[in-house]
Amino acid sequence: MKNEKRHIIIFDGECNLCNSSVNFIIARDAHEIFIFSPVQSAFAISLLKAHDLMGIGEDSFVLVKEGKCYLRSDAALQISKQLPGLWPILSGLRIVPRPLRDMIYNLVARNRYKLFGKRDSCMVPTPELQRRFIFNSKTD
Repeated sequence: MKNEKRHIIIFDGECNLCNSSVNFIIARDAHEIFIFSPVQSAFAISLLKAHDLMGIGEDSFVLVKEGKCYLRSDAALQISKQLPGLWPILSGLRIVPRPLRDMIYNLVARNRYKLFGKRDSCMVPTPELQRRFIFNSKTD
């Protein structure tokens, strides 16, 4: 599958919670519809700039799906819709008003390093997972 057909998840590569979330998604994404880019990478920075979202990605998962950007709880709910099993049920949480969902999301995001820890550097994918990550260009 070409990168253009996949959905891109931008995440904080130094955050343990974010890295655990990426590993969770990878383990369930058998069709490999998601690819990942740490917010610290040149590719993610250029993508965020292109969508006028600089400064957003540091404390939020960003999902770029079919040219549209989803942030915070919207990103998480969109991702859950694409996972197998019962995970799509979580997308029903859209009935909760976004400001309330994002308030909870932002609380966790602001405290994620205190609660879950921080890495000294971005996650380095294993050789078998490298094809699922973009760091510098669309062709990585």
